[in-house]
Amino acid sequence: MEEKHTVLPASAGRTSGEDGPDSEDLVVVPIRHYGRWIASAIVLLFLASLVHSIANNPNFLWPVFFEYLFSEVMIDGLELTVLLTVVAMIVGISGGIVLAVARLSANPVVSGLTAGYLWFFRGTPILVQLIFWYNLAALFPVISIGIPFTGPTFFEGSANDLITPFTAAVLGLGLNEAAYMAEIVRAGILSVGTGQDEAARALGMRRLLAMRRIILPQALRVIIPPTGNETIGMLKMTSLVSVIALSELLYSAQTVYSRTFETIPLLMVACFWYLVLTSGLTFAQSVIERRLGRSTAAASARPNWLPGWRRQK
Repeated sequence: MEEKHTVLPASAGRTSGEDGPDSEDLVVVPIRHYGRWIASAIVLLFLASLVHSIANNPNFLWPVFFEYLFSEVMIDGLELTVLLTVVAMIVGISGGIVLAVARLSANPVVSGLTAGYLWFFRGTPILVQLIFWYNLAALFPVISIGIPFTGPTFFEGSANDLITPFTAAVLGLGLNEAAYMAEIVRAGILSVGTGQDEAARALGMRRLLAMRRIILPQALRVIIPPTGNETIGMLKMTSLVSVIALSELLYSAQTVYSRTFETIPLLMVACFWYLVLTSGLTFAQSVIERRLGRSTAAASARPNWLPGWRRQK
């Protein structure tokens, strides 16, 4: 721990009328932070006692923990958790971009319907939405696609066959995530100056083309960091789909300890893999944010090679 020092004059009895002390007369006195050292020692002592208690507590059943850590049932649940996270985030990000553009639309009908979507999906619990999608067949036994009212039907199928636990999980997690991603993307779009859109319009670009080629690439600097947080949150929210009997990581642990009654070690196995995945995502997010920060700083520091013009800051 780096120590700070304060400089005191060696001759403290001089009056204000006398000359200041010479550099040879100054005495360097280190500032002692005894409170920091005491607090650090207390925290480390508590942490050491906690680790010792956990490691030597036979009730944690550490042999069972290591037995199931790399078992086939847990690895299968881990793979399904990763797949569900990726698919749900793809649905959420894609839907969020569409909803953000629609929310900023000048059409009051489109903007109003989008606001209603955000209000509903952000205002109801994600667990309720998952259970609703899983039981969709109770409302619509047959799902058909075609021209409404009197038109022909292009596709028709049983809801029980179409809405599997995985489909219900993707719909519940993805559509809910789209509502939150819409606000993130909208904030990123609004962070780009209006002059960018006006310049694109002056070049003859349509609104969607300007959004795709000009606005969204610049908005990524604002969009990507919270998207990383949403991805980490999505990874942990996949544990909620255990209520609809989807064999992800938590449900896999539940199926084992429902037979063996070894609840604690199986839950620790699930927690271990969640920590591994979230740590990897956190590291990847920090790397991306550092690269974005360097690219932004390099762009702002890039010299202006046009003579007679000065870069405005």
